[in-house]
Amino acid sequence: MNRTLVMGILNVTPDSFADGGRYENYDSALKRAKEMIGEGVDIIDIGGESTRPGAKRITLDEEIQRTIPLITELSESGIPISIDTMRSEVAAAAISAGATIVNDVSGGKADSNMGRLLARNPQIQMVVMHWRGHSENMQELANYEDVVTEVKKELEIRVEELLKDGVQLEQLIIDPGLGFAKNPEDNWEILRHIDRFSLLGFPLLVGGSRKRFLGELVGASNPDDREAASIALTTLLAAKGIWAVRTHGVRAHRDAIEVANKL
Repeated sequence: MNRTLVMGILNVTPDSFADGGRYENYDSALKRAKEMIGEGVDIIDIGGESTRPGAKRITLDEEIQRTIPLITELSESGIPISIDTMRSEVAAAAISAGATIVNDVSGGKADSNMGRLLARNPQIQMVVMHWRGHSENMQELANYEDVVTEVKKELEIRVEELLKDGVQLEQLIIDPGLGFAKNPEDNWEILRHIDRFSLLGFPLLVGGSRKRFLGELVGASNPDDREAASIALTTLLAAKGIWAVRTHGVRAHRDAIEVANKL
């Protein structure tokens, strides 16, 4: 498949920034997953713990209870399932339930066992996101002299550490982590130079959907009102051949990607 993929976000949480509370129970989450499948989603990314700025961590048991039954049900759908987690125990349970991608916003930094888990499961891909700290204080860590150079270098260091754990190159996907220890202008600078991250040689995932920096640009405080800006971003990224975009909506982003491909 040579077009940009759509990774659909499914947060089974009460407090995620854009859709917290909408799909926090099993039935509503399953209904949304089926809607995504009908709209042509390529990957469903299921998360049980909010990573929005200021969010507090939940317990391991709570994260497992929120995510694993849903992954078990959806693993028969034929759509690749991703688990959005920083905990190796949750990732292991998700792999056993049928997930084929581990989307770790910490890139393995939050749990030293994550790399070793992926090394034992070479059939599983891992999204390695740029991360400097947990949600409670991550925005205090948004200090850069050259954000593109520094984020790229920190991702390279993370990749090297994961390879030392035994993870294979072909398992890795990278994500520059828009909004994570980044201020709005940092995000825009990364997007202006997104080609530099592609030069690292890994599939590149970008997650800008409905984030605050888009809202500040278009004057939209409600995340739902940032969807048009999110679609515009998807179009531009697809034109650059990015491997995948992580989005809340599906159908409109698929259509935008088709337009970008046609042109």
